[in-house]
Amino acid sequence: MTISVGIQGASGYTGAELVRILTAHPEVDIVFVTSERYAGQPMGKIFPHLLLRDDLICHPLQDLSRLSDCQVVFCALPHVTSMKIVPELLRHDLKVIDLSADFRLRDPEVYQEWYKTPHLAPEWLSEAVYGLPELYREKIKNAKLVANPGCYPTSVILALAPLLAKGGLIDPETIVIDSKSGVSGAGRSPTEGNLFAELAEGFRPYGTGFHRHTPEMEQILGDHSGQRVRIRFAPHLIPQSRGMLSTCHVRPLERAVEKQGIDWQNLFEEFYRDEHFVRVLKPGMLPATNHVRSSNYAHVSVVEDRRTGWLTLLCAIDNLVKGAAGQAVQNMNILFGLDEKTGLTQLPVFP
Repeated sequence: MTISVGIQGASGYTGAELVRILTAHPEVDIVFVTSERYAGQPMGKIFPHLLLRDDLICHPLQDLSRLSDCQVVFCALPHVTSMKIVPELLRHDLKVIDLSADFRLRDPEVYQEWYKTPHLAPEWLSEAVYGLPELYREKIKNAKLVANPGCYPTSVILALAPLLAKGGLIDPETIVIDSKSGVSGAGRSPTEGNLFAELAEGFRPYGTGFHRHTPEMEQILGDHSGQRVRIRFAPHLIPQSRGMLSTCHVRPLERAVEKQGIDWQNLFEEFYRDEHFVRVLKPGMLPATNHVRSSNYAHVSVVEDRRTGWLTLLCAIDNLVKGAAGQAVQNMNILFGLDEKTGLTQLPVFP
């Protein structure tokens, strides 16, 4: 089969990554791309590494003339912009994979609280399926609208899911998360804080205590555990272009550990045994961002501190691939009944 694809917002980092990945996908034909800033220009001029795709000319965002040629549209648009466009795409009977945060939260009041604007399409919030295949594969298969996860939530949820799925092992309101992201996670629009001189040879936190991905993580972890989850989340920017590492600290409940005699390593290996893109590293190995670079793989480790009794859970991903474009393609494969690995099995780039 050949899947006809449109990409909205193709001139951002995530949009360009979608073009790169889908160009090598054996079952995909990219039929149109959009960009407000670069309308009328070919992708190869905007991104010289995509010179092979000079046949793709960017259309204005509001140009919907090519929608009839598509079966699925990826929306790699900023938050708020996406919710203005997605309902129109759905009215054209297309499948939509949205990479913004606009359809990840089910409660419009929670969305307004964290994104400081009313939701313009609340009727679609209950219809959207959260696009983390490792947890929602069966629901994704029949979805019209897939809300692709954020990069921080992808790394955090993959690290915590095996513990929360079993239930009763940890206190779900005492989770501490320390995450680091390459600067591409902040998008391509130039801002003072993302300038080279501001980032190079430095390392800083941001959004601590109020980062917008917090309610997304609590919602999905709560769904998965069947109880309320509260997290303490501290994200940081590191002076590299891509990559993400999340470190989660949890304290197991003593009564659960004593009763069940848990082998933490085996618990994680069993949970992800059939998941191609999540690799549980062997004891003594720790995840690193440069070991998953440019790939759709996630490296996960669990470390037990026998002195304190705490567990440290680590997950490394490429924020632009498994944290965005690669995961979106994985979701597309599921939507169309393909092997979800199709077009995504490239090994990481090193060094």
